[in-house]
Amino acid sequence: MVTDVRVSQNTSRSLLPYLQQANIQYTILISDLQKAIENQTGLRSHRNRRSLSGYNYEVYHSLEEIQDWMHHLNKTHSDLVHMFSVGKSYEGRPLFVLKLGKRSRPYKKAVWIDCGIHAREWIGPAFCQWFVKEALQTYQTDAAMKKMLTQLYFYIMPVFNVDGYQFSWTNDRFWRKTRSKNTRFRCHGVDANRNWKVKWCDEGASFHPCDDTYCGPFPESEPEVKAVAHFLRRHRKQIKAYLSFHAYAQMLLYPYSYKYATIPNFNCVESAAYNAVNALQSAYGIRYRYGPASSTLYVSSGSSMDWAYKNGIPYAFAFELRDTGHFGFLLPETLIKPTCTETMLAVKNITLHLLKKCH
Repeated sequence: MVTDVRVSQNTSRSLLPYLQQANIQYTILISDLQKAIENQTGLRSHRNRRSLSGYNYEVYHSLEEIQDWMHHLNKTHSDLVHMFSVGKSYEGRPLFVLKLGKRSRPYKKAVWIDCGIHAREWIGPAFCQWFVKEALQTYQTDAAMKKMLTQLYFYIMPVFNVDGYQFSWTNDRFWRKTRSKNTRFRCHGVDANRNWKVKWCDEGASFHPCDDTYCGPFPESEPEVKAVAHFLRRHRKQIKAYLSFHAYAQMLLYPYSYKYATIPNFNCVESAAYNAVNALQSAYGIRYRYGPASSTLYVSSGSSMDWAYKNGIPYAFAFELRDTGHFGFLLPETLIKPTCTETMLAVKNITLHLLKKCH
């Protein structure tokens, strides 16, 4: 039996004799976990978030920095960017979204992109910021980007689970859930990707408030989920694709999550996924598995992707970004650029697929 041990040096020293005594083979993937966490959350005096050119997209940013960046873009790129809030989190934080696109006509199809449903998956928000940067910087020079922003709107939510993300910076780097309080248990939070009204709290979700996959007391119990669901319902005739960014596994998933069954428009969706993972691989050779979430990853109920699809959004995808477990949620900042660069190719590919007719 090979056990991957991801621990700090101090812990590993105390653990090693037990592993050796039990004759268990092990690999230490991260030699000093605490140092790895501090490297990502430590204050960096060189961070400049005042201008688009000075903002560093190759480091992880706190919630305050991300929201300041959004305000800044809203002021400086008003021709392409409109910032608004869809509601408030459990702890009262605004749920900001950027609407990105050329105001070329009154009605345009749209793509929804959210990142950071799970707090500890920091590469998600990093990608959402990267996508906006690429759109604004290449719009004039890249024909594909120009087409995307002219013919579509993009609704981008860089941090879905704002309370949880903040908590992952200040208290617990591996926090996953929201931060809502439970009246009967001391445990906080609900899994925001098990709280949607689609086969709610069935297989792959838990009724216990202390579990990481706790589905909540009822569907849309979390104000963050309720606010986004409300927005998507109101705009479902306009929104043609739903993209949600998670980590980690290197997969591109589509419905269903909650059952083993083939979606009605399987051929179009599967073709889009196939082309997207090939485009992604062309950058650095990173292979992504793709397919229905239930058979490619695991069965889970109450997910945002299944909900979006069930509510009439024909292209619903969940990306599981790098890596496959070596660094896990602690993906080093040196890998932000390659991860986002390759993911950008996949997203552009899916978006351009949308603009063609698929039968």
